[in-house]
Amino acid sequence: MHNWLADIELGAGPRYSTIADAITGAIRSGALRPGERLPTHRELAARLGVDLTTVTRAYGLVRNAGLVEGIGKLGTFVRNDVALPVFGETASEAGMNVPPQPSFNLLPEAIRTGMTALLRSGRHSPILQYQPSIGNIADRTLAAAMLTDRGVPTEAGQIAITAGSQHGLHGIVAALLEPGDKICCATFIYPGMIALARRHRLALNPVPTDEQGMLPDALEAALRSGARTVYLTPTIDNPTTATMGAERRAAIVAAVRRHGAVIIEDDAYGPLASASPPPCAALAPECSWYVAGTSKLISPVMRIAYVRAPSVSSIDPFAADIRETAVMASPLNAALVSLWYRNGRFDELVAGIREESIARQRIVASLLAGFPYRANREGYHFWLDLHQEDDADALVDRVSSLGLSVVPGQVFAVAGSDRSSHLRVSVGGAIDHSGLKRALMELARMLH
Repeated sequence: MHNWLADIELGAGPRYSTIADAITGAIRSGALRPGERLPTHRELAARLGVDLTTVTRAYGLVRNAGLVEGIGKLGTFVRNDVALPVFGETASEAGMNVPPQPSFNLLPEAIRTGMTALLRSGRHSPILQYQPSIGNIADRTLAAAMLTDRGVPTEAGQIAITAGSQHGLHGIVAALLEPGDKICCATFIYPGMIALARRHRLALNPVPTDEQGMLPDALEAALRSGARTVYLTPTIDNPTTATMGAERRAAIVAAVRRHGAVIIEDDAYGPLASASPPPCAALAPECSWYVAGTSKLISPVMRIAYVRAPSVSSIDPFAADIRETAVMASPLNAALVSLWYRNGRFDELVAGIREESIARQRIVASLLAGFPYRANREGYHFWLDLHQEDDADALVDRVSSLGLSVVPGQVFAVAGSDRSSHLRVSVGGAIDHSGLKRALMELARMLH
C-alpha cells in the first residue's frame, strides 16, 4: 500500500521537510491517490526510524499545503479535491531545462524570509516603484562585486540588470550587430540564440567541436572568413554539457583577440561547476559581453540576469533596447537576489541545486549505464546520442508523458551543421526521484 515510502531518502536537510516533500511527490505523481489513507503518525515514525514529532510536523506541512486532511481518529487522507498535474501543461513538456529543487525547502524559505525583510519599510519602499531601465545603482554595485568574485573584474557602470538571460542576449544582439553579420558558434547551441539570429537576420557560422566545445583552429578559420562575434557557453554547455578547460579557454580568447572580435559569453550554468576555470570574460574583459542569470542557477521564477558590458560607454545603446522591450527587470526580484548575495543565501541556494543535480546524475548513471550519453555530474541535463534507426519522436512522446523534459537534438542544431540524432534530457524540474527513475527506466527500455 505504501510503496512510495521506499523513495524517502533521509539525507541532508531537515527530516520533516524531506518526508513532506516525499508525500507531496507521491500525491503529484499519483502514487498516493485522492481519498487514500496515509500511515498513522506512529506507524510512519516507526517505519522511518524518526521521532513522532518529526512526522507530525511533516504532516502539518502537507496539510497546510491543502493536499491532505485529518479526520479525527480515522487518520489522515489525501484530499478528494486535490489537483493533479496535467503533464501536457507543465514546463517539462515545453522542453525547458529547470533547476531541480533540493528536498529540504531551501528556496521557499529563502523567498519567504527575504521578502519579509525587504517589505518591512511598507508602501514607501523604493523597490515598489519604477527603477532605472538597467537597474538601480545599489543592485548593480552588488552584481559587479558578484562577477568580480567570479574572476571577471567589473564596475557598477558596466552592469545592466535584465529580466532574464534571454532578455539580456536580445539587448546585446540589438546593440552590437547588424543584419547580415556573422556569429561564430558551436554546431548545437541554445535555441534562444537561434531564434534571435533569425529575428535579426544574422548568419550563424557553426564551428566544429569536440568534448570540450569549440575547436580553436576551426574558430580561427571562421574568424578569417569575416565573422567578428563569437557566442559560447563554456561551462556545462546547453545542450551538449561540454565544459572547456583552462587551456581551451585561453586558446579561444587568443583567437578572438588576434582578429579583433567580440565574445558573447552565456554563463547560465557556470557557478554550478565547482571546479571549472574562470569565465572567458576573465581572460578578455575588454572584448567580452558576459551574461549571468539566476533562472538556471536557482529558479525560473526569479528571471534576473546581469549583463556585463566591455566598458561603461557601451552600456548606453544596450540600455535603450532594454527600456524599449521590457522597461525594466522586476525590482523586487533584483532586490531579493541582492539580499541573498549579502547574507550568503545565494551561494547556499546554488549549492543546494548542485547537490541535488549530483544526486540525480547518480540515478542517470545507474539506469543508463552502457548507453552513449554525455553529462556533467553537477549539471541537470544530459546529451544522449541515438542510433540512426532510433525513432526520436516516439522516445520524446513516451518519456515526456512521464513528466521528463526531453528535446530532440535538431532543436539545437545550427543550420548547415551536423544533424545526427540526439536528445537533450533534463533531470531537473518538478519531477521527483521516483518519477525520474520510472521515466529513465522507460527510456532505457525503449533504447534497448
